[in-house]
Amino acid sequence: MDDILRFALLGLGLGALYALTAHGIVLVYRGSGVLNFAHGAIGMAGAYVQWELAVNHGVPYWPAVACGVLGSTVLGVLTHLLVIRPLRRASSLARLVGTLAVFIVLTAVAVKRYGDSVQLVPAKLPSGLVEIAGATVSEDRIWLLGIAVVVTAALHALYKRTLFGLGTTAVAENQGAAASLGWSADLIAAANWGLGSALAGLTGILIVPVIGLSVTGLTTLLLSALAAALVGRFSSFPVTLAGGLVIGVVQSELTRFGSDVTGLAASVPFLVIALMLVARGRALPLRGTFLERLPALGTGRVRPVPLALTVVTGLLLIGLSSPLWADAITNTLVLSLIILSIIVVTGYAGQVSLAAYALAGTGAFIAGHAAADWGWPFELALLAGVLGTVPIGLLFALPAVRTRGVNLAIITLGLGTTLETMVFQNTDLSTTPGSDGIAVGKQTLFGIDISGVDHPQRYAAVVLVMFVAATLVVANVRRSRTGRRLIAVRANERAAAALGIDVRAAKLYAFGLSAAIAALAGVLTGFRSTSVVFADFASFESITALGLAVIGGVGFLVGPLFAATFAAGTVGARFGDLVLPGLSEWMPLIGGIILVLTLVGNQDGIGRELGKQAAAAERRLLSKRGPKHAGVAQGSAEAATDGNEPVAPDVHHAAPSQAAHRTPGLPLHVRDLTVRYGGVVAVDGLSFDIEPGRVVGLIGPNGAGKTSAIDAVTGFTRAASGSVRLGDRNVTRLPVHRRAGAGLSRSFQSLELFEDMSVLDNLYAACDRPGPWAYLKDLVRPGSRPLPAHVLVAIREFGLENALDRPVGDLSYGERRLLAIARAVATSPSVLLLDEPAAGLSDDESRELAHLVRRLAEDWGMGVLLVEHDVDMVMSVCDEVVVLDFGHRICVGTPEEVRGDPAVRAAYLGDLAPEEVAP
Repeated sequence: MDDILRFALLGLGLGALYALTAHGIVLVYRGSGVLNFAHGAIGMAGAYVQWELAVNHGVPYWPAVACGVLGSTVLGVLTHLLVIRPLRRASSLARLVGTLAVFIVLTAVAVKRYGDSVQLVPAKLPSGLVEIAGATVSEDRIWLLGIAVVVTAALHALYKRTLFGLGTTAVAENQGAAASLGWSADLIAAANWGLGSALAGLTGILIVPVIGLSVTGLTTLLLSALAAALVGRFSSFPVTLAGGLVIGVVQSELTRFGSDVTGLAASVPFLVIALMLVARGRALPLRGTFLERLPALGTGRVRPVPLALTVVTGLLLIGLSSPLWADAITNTLVLSLIILSIIVVTGYAGQVSLAAYALAGTGAFIAGHAAADWGWPFELALLAGVLGTVPIGLLFALPAVRTRGVNLAIITLGLGTTLETMVFQNTDLSTTPGSDGIAVGKQTLFGIDISGVDHPQRYAAVVLVMFVAATLVVANVRRSRTGRRLIAVRANERAAAALGIDVRAAKLYAFGLSAAIAALAGVLTGFRSTSVVFADFASFESITALGLAVIGGVGFLVGPLFAATFAAGTVGARFGDLVLPGLSEWMPLIGGIILVLTLVGNQDGIGRELGKQAAAAERRLLSKRGPKHAGVAQGSAEAATDGNEPVAPDVHHAAPSQAAHRTPGLPLHVRDLTVRYGGVVAVDGLSFDIEPGRVVGLIGPNGAGKTSAIDAVTGFTRAASGSVRLGDRNVTRLPVHRRAGAGLSRSFQSLELFEDMSVLDNLYAACDRPGPWAYLKDLVRPGSRPLPAHVLVAIREFGLENALDRPVGDLSYGERRLLAIARAVATSPSVLLLDEPAAGLSDDESRELAHLVRRLAEDWGMGVLLVEHDVDMVMSVCDEVVVLDFGHRICVGTPEEVRGDPAVRAAYLGDLAPEEVAP
């Protein structure tokens, strides 16, 4: 019992330090909306500044502490001014990677200056023994707890009772409104970055007597701090303190009583992170702007002749290289495979994963045991490692079903770190007796000796061939139906689901394919020697890999080879040593600096620039052949730079809509539909029917529950009850994508188009219906088909013939409105639900739209639910009108009956301002 209490008290001291670090993360997040992955590295820098001054320069302890805290403060402010502020219009991925770039730079500097060995630092806080309830504990732990409590109380008071705290809250809630009141969002952010980083430095200085001074130890403190911050919802300092204390106590107790399970105590932060993120199931509200955009994507187009020449040249260079250069080529190609796996999951599917090295290590682990324990040859062991890692990749993907973005980055980093500590660092699992890893011996491939020890050139050639094969697979996916689905999910999950795309399946597929590629890299890394050594698979190396992916262009297949050259041990490092001896030692720092410059100057990376140059060269070459070829070149250039490769359909020869597209639609029956948000009833017992070929209007004042009704019918809210039937089928409990597949399609009030796709690809994403085998077939042969006849007619009807190859961002507002409806029509629905389709249109455009809606019902046989504030449009186009007021249906009937209803005129028409009656 005394041991339990003693270790709990010890854990309180450690948990207090976790809480202090978490407070710094919360300050930065509240002040700037950025989750600072460099927080631990900034604290590490402050600790080294204090240690350097105190030990090497004889500065007294407390002045050295002040200098260390000041150094961290300056680093935090500079991070905001030089990295984060220039990225305020960039994507959230770019801002996340911006903090990772700072992490890379700071750790590279620290490793170059101090190495990564652990320095023992004496404690300066009182370290005598005190007895509490019969348990003896070091006095410094009580001091640490007291410091954490005092800091927590001070921060709570600062942000609740001062103008600065109120200003920070105002900026966090609404930057525009805060600016109108005189608050500078930039100044608030800089102040919070400085204060949060000062806490990081103080924590680093206080914790080194407990865990020792090392680069790795201080940077990995990040996970524990993130877990505590998540408990406090990145807002409450007292709850964050409680979370940190609980994590510290549980870790301490497991260190004492769970020591038989390797890495169990270290996994506690991950378990807390997983519990918080999965249980809450929503992302942090990261601050962004309407100008924010996603990184550009390449086309996935393969040019056979240049590819063949590149491969032949590579093989020749490998054959002529020395063993050292062959090893450098192998390192470059293996790292390129890691980056390629990131392109699949982050570039194409938009899921920010920091688990690449953990998955690579998993592949090496499985293949290593297959070779060492079961005697499998290299070919089978490689296959086992790749295929065996796919289920682990799917396990990593499970959190992506409920969260994304920064949250997913946190949980994948935590899961990868847990896998590293519990499996890779467990000598019982990851070593063979008498070896420093899993002994796999020298390898042969189909009887040919390819040992990386005896024949490094042969091994490098094998790695090159496998890298090319993996790249071709990813290129196939990019150009396929599956690729369009991944990119749709990346762009807008709500819109993708509304088109019948299974968002969960798309994410799982991306993680599975990414895991297979990472595992291939891991096996090739491990089997280059006679033993698979797991020091090569440190989880935090995934941060560096993501940074390199951004340098190369996270959406471009040409990027991995160029980006990988900025890492240590690669071809780039070897060339650097030729130019300037010893330069390879600085490659991590050089790579971090280049990442910062890439983010600030061109977040699309090297791949985008190479794509532009290749397109320009092709355009110049083909233009010499005459006008016909020049047009082809222009199309190729647009495809290369815009990330799309449109196939121009024959719109003008499409069959007339009346002859070819009147479908046997199904009626929609909605009964007792109720939507509750907490104590607010948005829709109360709504019932209506929509028959094929008829248009039903749904009108009411703002806040009447119209959009809530559409969300409930299409499955976008879980707060609904009642019955929704499509024909004889009850779809009430079906998820969104299955309702869309059954025949319920919708548009959105905010359009929610796939901004980084062309008009044509938006339509393809809606009408593609690949079967389950397409996910495998698209790996080797991209499946595509001509646009269905009804989509060709829709293109013509909505006047989009001349806009098919244009990016959505280049369309006018009216064209975007038409595309949103055309995309919904492309799903070939029985019932089309339009949410304020005429918002923002001119009178002429509204009249044309009303004509199109009427034709969708009469010529196409669709049932249409029209939600619209333009009452004149509704009355002119609808067969029946339903009127809502505060969620209640107050009238239903023909337009004439509704116009004459006294309740409607009293509750709706009579009370509306003129601008609400017509736009």
